[in-house]
Amino acid sequence: MAIERRKDNKNRVLKEGEYQRSCGTYEFKWRDKRGNRHSISAVTLEELREKEIDVLRDIMDGVRVDKNNLTINDLYKSWIQVKRGLKDNTFSNYKYMYEMFVEPDFGKSKLIDLKRSDIRGFYNYLADERNVKVNTIDSIHTVLHQVLELGVEDDYLRYNPADNALKELKKARNIESEKRRALTIPEQDLFEKYLSKQGQYHRWYPIFIIMLYTGMRVGEITGLRWEDIDLEEETISVNHTLVYFDKRNEERCTFAINSTKTKAGERIIPMLPKVKNAFLMEKQYQEELGLKSKAVVDGYRGFIFVNRFGNVQHQGTLNKALRRIIRDCNYDVLDRDHSGEAIILPKFSNHSLRHTFTTRMCEAGVNIKAMQSILGHADAETTLDIYAEATKDLKKSELISFEKFFNNQKDV
Repeated sequence: MAIERRKDNKNRVLKEGEYQRSCGTYEFKWRDKRGNRHSISAVTLEELREKEIDVLRDIMDGVRVDKNNLTINDLYKSWIQVKRGLKDNTFSNYKYMYEMFVEPDFGKSKLIDLKRSDIRGFYNYLADERNVKVNTIDSIHTVLHQVLELGVEDDYLRYNPADNALKELKKARNIESEKRRALTIPEQDLFEKYLSKQGQYHRWYPIFIIMLYTGMRVGEITGLRWEDIDLEEETISVNHTLVYFDKRNEERCTFAINSTKTKAGERIIPMLPKVKNAFLMEKQYQEELGLKSKAVVDGYRGFIFVNRFGNVQHQGTLNKALRRIIRDCNYDVLDRDHSGEAIILPKFSNHSLRHTFTTRMCEAGVNIKAMQSILGHADAETTLDIYAEATKDLKKSELISFEKFFNNQKDV
């Protein structure tokens, strides 16, 4: 005996799980692999079956169906609970970026509606409407991508809609990552000579010279204590780094001590004569002014580089000082030389001094493994990348010198 199939009011056969309500609309009911009941509805049977295809695809891909009301913010709360392996300041910065830019509005978006174009649109909104810099959007993307990746891992999303979104933003706006540029030897010489002159910027000579001749990261420099250096043995022990938290709803800066960036970051750096003299100059300067370190950060005290209040230096302050030094040094040069061919300082930051030190070591032919140890790189690949870039520039300049020499010989 044939089984009579259910039909709708238009005499169309309904599939298993499909129902027509008394009001004429349609509903599809099913159970997931956990035994939980779910349903979807539509005005027409055609619309319902289109939705059924999406449900079937989700079931086959293992995507959870209890995502209907789940938002990005819900995922973020889960991400906070499970995320491990980050340093405190990094985790705080991630949370700040998300809660400042994503949570108030875009974070309320439902996962079920989320598309790649939504992520791109959100980044464009940040750049165009809120005038957020691309570097900041980069930081926002880092945490948002991780949050959405958790949705993929927990079967709420089939794919991560943030994949390549930042790359597309940069490409569409023709924004390329700024190549780190080391100072040339003439530029470095100009910078050193300008700092060594007695004047308003002579105060910055010790810290910038030490950065320039040790390659230490700015957090390693600002966190350096007198007990970390040995003026007799002429060595510097790098064993921690000073970090800065820029927390929302806090009016004052928050500093903390972290372990070095990598395990290889714990190292002993030989102290060059110029570096030793810079430390002695800083010591003498502080003694003359009666300046002492008053800061205590996570139990660490006795910091070498402090401001006029005895507090630790902030890397933002150092970068501002560099901008003023570059500006006034160039004015000084241009006031004295109107040829248009004078060497002037390019725009550079604290980290450029580390890159400059690395480049000088490459030019001097320092052993790769020694460079890796001095710089505190975790693997040789990072060192080799810098070495390859520096030696490429060096070879180009050497060939230019050769061409000039050759042309001079022809003129003889």
